[in-house]
Amino acid sequence: MTLTTINIEEVKTSVDASLKELEQELRELNYQIWSNPELAYQEHRAHDTICDFLEGQGFSVTRHAYGLDTSFEVLSGTDGRLINFNAEYDALPGIGHACGHNLIATSSIAAFLALSFAIKKFGIPGRTQLLGTPAEESGGGKAKLIDAGAYKNVDISLMAHPGPKKIYPDQEPSDGIAGTSMNARKNIYCEFTGRNAHAGGNPWEGINALDALVSSYNNVAVLRQQLLPDQRVHCAFLDTPKVVNVIPAYTKAFWQVRSPTLKGLNTLIGKLRNCIEAGALATGCQVKIDEDELYTDVRLNDTLCERYQVHMGQYGRNVLKRHDKVLTASSDIGNVSYETPTLHTMFAIPAPPTSFPHHPTFAAAAGTDEAHAEALIVGKSLALIGWDMIVENDMYDVARRQWKNEIMREEYMHF
Repeated sequence: MTLTTINIEEVKTSVDASLKELEQELRELNYQIWSNPELAYQEHRAHDTICDFLEGQGFSVTRHAYGLDTSFEVLSGTDGRLINFNAEYDALPGIGHACGHNLIATSSIAAFLALSFAIKKFGIPGRTQLLGTPAEESGGGKAKLIDAGAYKNVDISLMAHPGPKKIYPDQEPSDGIAGTSMNARKNIYCEFTGRNAHAGGNPWEGINALDALVSSYNNVAVLRQQLLPDQRVHCAFLDTPKVVNVIPAYTKAFWQVRSPTLKGLNTLIGKLRNCIEAGALATGCQVKIDEDELYTDVRLNDTLCERYQVHMGQYGRNVLKRHDKVLTASSDIGNVSYETPTLHTMFAIPAPPTSFPHHPTFAAAAGTDEAHAEALIVGKSLALIGWDMIVENDMYDVARRQWKNEIMREEYMHF
């Protein structure tokens, strides 16, 4: 059988049939992840459950892949283009899978299986990769996997994230959005060091690290009126005085900064640094500033977005191709989109009208049979996009060219 004789409807039928046979096992896998939420880099049960399942399907699994204890890798096929699927499975403190990562894992696993089986059935050259990508919520698992070479030979990267029917306030309800821009994000830690003194007896001998911390916070509060509408700055005080009768010599804060573009993020970080350093200067404290965990913005790819819209339409789902407004969340899939053409789509699950990711009501919605059914449909569509990228040379070339043009545009903007 040659590529020119394989009809996409035949492939769709194969994809549907292969996942139909695994429907109950995939539902149980989903349930096990959802009902046992684990935090970043602690997803040991999810890791083992997924790996056991994949080995049961006859795949060779590399556990604890690329130096990350809760990552894994599965490869299938020989020769041809490599299509990557990303499985997330970390949860949130106190509210479990309120971001629906159990559904991300389910859709990516389903897509990997369906495309792998189709490649084998039709005997075409093509390869698939399923990566277990821990610590998306906090810890930047994909960034670490990039550094370790996990995406080095990937031609196309695909994944999907659950959300409500209405992601943006001004949006008509839909079954999802193929392309959603997301903010670049970075963490900033600052430590102020001063000098202790008796707060009542000789306070003039002290250098107050709490004053430095509060001053820096107030400086940022003044800065906020100059922030762009989609920019965000968050702060948590990590180490503050526990007694009142001593001038404190040490404080620590954790800042998180978001901006729609990497260039905008770097500019905003420079302003934040000025606010922090001004607090130190005003009080006479020393300050140490560390930057950590960069999540870049997401490079949208029109070809991948269009193919997702088409394939979801074949399953009766009304999906918007893209939305121009930036979603003020962030994800380390953005880092992947700087490495290779990437699709990070949002798909709708049944949820209360006011429910949104990172809320307990969304955790409940993510565990339902209805949400699982949507994840499987999304997995089928991702598998069909993978097929397109393997067999449709012209389409693949356009996707790669769009990605390269985005890189050149970003470089020009930096210049």
